[in-house]
Amino acid sequence: MSFSNPSQVSVGIIGCGNIFPAYVRGLRMFRILNLKACADLNPDSAKARAEEFGIESRTINGLLADPTIDLVVNLTVPQAHARVGMDILRAGKHVYSEKPLAIDLDEGAQLLDLARESGLRVGCAPDTFLGAGLQTCRKLIDDGWIGTPTSGTAFMLQAGPESWHPNPAFFYQKGAGPLMDMGPYYVTALVHLLGPVSSVTAVTSAPRRERLATCKEQFGTLLPVEVPTHYSGSLVFASGAVVSMTISFDVHSHRHSPIEIYGSGGSLAVPDPNTFGGPVSVRPAGCKEWGEIPLVHGYPENSRGIGVADMAHAIRSGRPHRCDGALAFHALEVMQAFERSSILGQRVEIARASAQPAAFPLGLLPGVLDE
Repeated sequence: MSFSNPSQVSVGIIGCGNIFPAYVRGLRMFRILNLKACADLNPDSAKARAEEFGIESRTINGLLADPTIDLVVNLTVPQAHARVGMDILRAGKHVYSEKPLAIDLDEGAQLLDLARESGLRVGCAPDTFLGAGLQTCRKLIDDGWIGTPTSGTAFMLQAGPESWHPNPAFFYQKGAGPLMDMGPYYVTALVHLLGPVSSVTAVTSAPRRERLATCKEQFGTLLPVEVPTHYSGSLVFASGAVVSMTISFDVHSHRHSPIEIYGSGGSLAVPDPNTFGGPVSVRPAGCKEWGEIPLVHGYPENSRGIGVADMAHAIRSGRPHRCDGALAFHALEVMQAFERSSILGQRVEIARASAQPAAFPLGLLPGVLDE
């Protein structure tokens, strides 16, 4: 699908790796977006992706110099997110980054400061909370189905990516690990449902200093571990709710739900926050069984790029966008507080709050995010 009109926002992508196809397919779901070009440090990779998806291939400098591109999606490796994001802003373009916003708070703050000084916007994944599953959960909470949320649990437990990912080494390097890789989905989903986090108390561990890769591409390679691989802590929210969260690459099997929210009037089972759909189940106080709730919002399928579309609508209308830089920075600060709390042996206060993103209204037309 291709559109070309003045109300559209023209988009370029820097970074043509594994997540690129999902973004292209997602961006093309929305009428406001006009995907024009891609670029990569490897020109052959950019050319192959451009031919695959029928867009233009550029050098990175060429894409940044194009005056017709309004917004650039940054799909580079986490260690480059902040640097490439600042290059995009200096080129006079809005930036939407894959998660995390940066690998440390100083870089993230510099990026947001530059955007503010430049009058430009920063957006950041994850945008899965804009999908049908988590939007339905938000409506259930807002409509009082479980009363006042008081507590919850969140679990992301797996054995690590070295058995299936073709290049697993970076998962164990600075800026990665299970919390920086998967934590943004969970923290962002919880802030969407409960509002901002006020403090974190946590412990971390790294049981193995090396991991053995068993994927076919790196079979037998020993991967040095530079970061914790198990994080467990308590998040206290400004609302007063308390959530216990464990994120780990050291668990082979478990029976936990991804997220559950407990309230004064019932309990809510939230779907995997790394997906856009369901199932969503609720058990109000007094009910003997859980009941699955039909999804009342759109986008139950993989819709990566919906955050870019929401940002584009916001640029055109002047409203706030939901996957904004402040939310991404808040999630980064919460995640970094886990390791800091473990090292200090004490609770860590979260200094920079974020507004709870606005929920989507019901009844939006497919491919359009503003009424």
